[in-house]
Amino acid sequence: VQLQASGGGLVQAGGSLKLSCTVSERTGRDYVLGWFRRAPGKEREFVAAIRWSGGGSTYGGSMKGRFTISKDNAKNTVFLQMNSLEPEDTAAYYCAAGQRLIISEMSKERNYAYWGQGTLVTVSS
Repeated sequence: VQLQASGGGLVQAGGSLKLSCTVSERTGRDYVLGWFRRAPGKEREFVAAIRWSGGGSTYGGSMKGRFTISKDNAKNTVFLQMNSLEPEDTAAYYCAAGQRLIISEMSKERNYAYWGQGTLVTVSS
């Protein structure tokens, strides 16, 4: 499984960006697609995840209400709509794929076997 993230860029505080992650092959029903981010000098942080089948999702604490994860199964693509962006959201954003994860496991990067390259999001103040 290969993942390709895109959509990063420079945006002013309060603005929006939509990231995309395209999966190279049709994923099975038990896959979970997640977004993580790593800010300069910080550890990688969970952003959001969604089940490929059924669409149940979960979010990291500071993203709730501002970020929305969605998917287009026909296009093998997962999206991350980011609104009300803050300078603290500046980071490299990574998409990842894991299998057979329950809700409590979705926020742990060690549970994801496949990772895409990062796409950089810079939020200016």
